[in-house]
Amino acid sequence: MQAGFELGFSTLDDEVSDRSLAVEGTLPDWLDGALVRNGPAVFEVGGDRVAHWFDGLAMVHRFSFEGSSDAVRYTNRALRSETYRRAMATGEISGQFATGGGYLRRVRQLLFDDPTDNCNVHVARVGDSLVAMTEVPRFLNCDPETLETLGEFAFADALTGHINCAHVVPDPHRGETVGLLTAFGRPSEYTLYRLPDGSRSRERIATLPARDPAYVHSFALTERYVVLTEHPFVTNPASFLLPGSESFVDNYDWEPERGTRFRVVDRDTGDVVATRVADPWFVFHHVNAFEAGSGDAAGEPTGDADAGELVVDLVAYPDADVVDGLYLSAAEDWFESGQDGQLRRFRIPLGGGRVTSESRYEGLELPRVARGDRTKSYRYAYAQGAAERDGNHVAKVDVQSGDSRRWEESGLFVEEPVFVRAPDAERPSDEGVVLVTALNTNEERTDLLVLDGETLGERARAPLPHAVPFGFHGRYFSEW
Repeated sequence: MQAGFELGFSTLDDEVSDRSLAVEGTLPDWLDGALVRNGPAVFEVGGDRVAHWFDGLAMVHRFSFEGSSDAVRYTNRALRSETYRRAMATGEISGQFATGGGYLRRVRQLLFDDPTDNCNVHVARVGDSLVAMTEVPRFLNCDPETLETLGEFAFADALTGHINCAHVVPDPHRGETVGLLTAFGRPSEYTLYRLPDGSRSRERIATLPARDPAYVHSFALTERYVVLTEHPFVTNPASFLLPGSESFVDNYDWEPERGTRFRVVDRDTGDVVATRVADPWFVFHHVNAFEAGSGDAAGEPTGDADAGELVVDLVAYPDADVVDGLYLSAAEDWFESGQDGQLRRFRIPLGGGRVTSESRYEGLELPRVARGDRTKSYRYAYAQGAAERDGNHVAKVDVQSGDSRRWEESGLFVEEPVFVRAPDAERPSDEGVVLVTALNTNEERTDLLVLDGETLGERARAPLPHAVPFGFHGRYFSEW
């Protein structure tokens, strides 16, 4: 493995609380909130190492900004989940995404609702709670300032499922967050729901039958519609009860003859207004979506409103081999054989016709847009660029023109970039900053970078006291 790159998959035991970080450069005086990130940090327990990147035990990180002062305060804490406590007590991490726990344990998890609570994928705000999430419907409540694990979080409703889509989509324009649950059974079902801001009670939007459920990691949202992207990486739920597989992901198969199906659901009525099939693509992450013809912030038309066309931007792969490529045993081959995602724009006609798509950028993942751009016609996306042996880059893509910029530095591996628009800037402005953590293999530590949203020039850098393993997702909270 590339020297230094292995730091991204090395266990971090060190925890610090409200540590002041030395800032090189100048922060904008309007930056007065907190970036909270989630991801795996413990990969070895009792001498055994997890099999897959997705299976490391969770750690949450908080970077708080204090407005007019050039100060960043940093806290990190491992989530004290049942999975974590059991691993510390028994010396074993099992029953995860791709790290097996044996046949009987998998049956117990599926039938008796005892899935892992290793919530290492994302974070969300629910009422006044900071909630850590993973891909099963168990949630952990964290103190939003100290990151102390406060126990299991329970929604005040009766919605259930076996799989949770950890990428819930906050919609600031409608004051709600939209999410998805998958339930295995006869038939299996997807349940789409909304969570009004300030509430702990989810409201059902629609329940859709799913003969062979897809592995759904994210979905798209427009002003009026939920777009469920069903790629052909699917499972027969009965396979979970059969011996022969060692982990959750072993039960999914790539069946390209199905194609990728887009199911468009009205957010108000729950009706399926269109189902369209495209060529087979695998997708982890959606970028953004909107209804063509709505016009952008400058009033420029983006399509024919009467045609009823949706635009869905996502990161696409030609097949699901990327999942196997993320096993830790394969990490040495990532630079030569790893798959790179491409930002593809899909156009979905609601009134009939063929789905079309085109590539807007080759070699990226973990895409983000400004909070105010969600569900709207937009212009700029920010993403983690594909890794090379000497590092990777932050990519900024103008999705209208196809132009792009990049920031890179030898020896640095950046993670998911989060764009924070300046408070007095209007859509679709790129005035603001990009917050991104980067593993600095030269110094064997992680740096928090603050880049200019327009130029991607470096405005400030705050070195951390340790190297943070490669994580997944986070959010910027102006309230905390």
